[in-house]
Amino acid sequence: MNDNQSGVGLSVSARAQRLVEQLVEDATALRCVVSKGQKGETRIDCGAATPGGLEAGRRLGEICLGGLGTVSFTNQSGLENWPLGLMVHTTNPVIACLGSQYAGWSIHDEESGFFALGSGPARALSRVEKLYEELGYADQSGCTSIVIEGDNPPPDAVAENIAKACGISPSGLTVLFAPTGSLAGTAQIAARVLEVAMHKAHELHFPLENIVDGYGATPIAPPVPDFIKAMGRTNDAIIYGGRVQLFVRGEDDRAEELAQKLPSRSCDIYGRPFAEIFAAVDGDFYKIDPMLFSPASVTVSNLDTGRTFQAGALAPEIIDASFKN
Repeated sequence: MNDNQSGVGLSVSARAQRLVEQLVEDATALRCVVSKGQKGETRIDCGAATPGGLEAGRRLGEICLGGLGTVSFTNQSGLENWPLGLMVHTTNPVIACLGSQYAGWSIHDEESGFFALGSGPARALSRVEKLYEELGYADQSGCTSIVIEGDNPPPDAVAENIAKACGISPSGLTVLFAPTGSLAGTAQIAARVLEVAMHKAHELHFPLENIVDGYGATPIAPPVPDFIKAMGRTNDAIIYGGRVQLFVRGEDDRAEELAQKLPSRSCDIYGRPFAEIFAAVDGDFYKIDPMLFSPASVTVSNLDTGRTFQAGALAPEIIDASFKN
């Protein structure tokens, strides 16, 4: 990648920190709760022991993107029965989505039994994932943030280890968390519609350096207390209701191939609500074909030739079945 595409000179941690500080300032209005862990880390509950809200989730989405993207509400999701949605845009899709937002850091502690997948800027400081060797991106900052999809923040010892892996003091670490079935949780997951497209493009071996800009939109799933249903709905929102447009460079053949292979319908198990698919594999995420995790409708525009390729389609009937039950 060239410097503009590899993120040289961009600190996702520093950019996200501005958003974190604003969230802390607005915590009461957003119904979030800010506290300190015993190691000095900052904890922000966005929807576990506090109501939180959609706006908190929107801000979580922008923090996950490392301050390199915008997340906004729309009343034109593309689905007549579910108009409320989120729109995501970034001019730095590789670093914002894969270098920061992607939930690629597996955090576990045998002693406490804690397990979570970490999202956000802290990943780019720790660089514990092999993905960063391909991205060629490394962040440098004295403070950072990590987003956890769950009911609880990491125990103090785990938070200390996260900070250590990032090369910072625990006092420089902010942990933000919200359950899947909360208002904030369902919104921040919807904000991943572009990220899942970027991850699948990577899995399809499309040259990441050729992806210049990106936009995505998806409906916001109605929250539900049941974890399995919440997970099903939030995944269905993207798999059957997500739309993405990528702006790329290169040969038309590659751009057209990406458009054809990127939509979720290209996966053999496409067509059922995600909760059913999850139950069929006894709750083992790793048994699900990863090619399913992608938006429903894809547009790929080639900046070098001016041609645009489209594939996939929304599936409102599946969204209805998922969101209403």
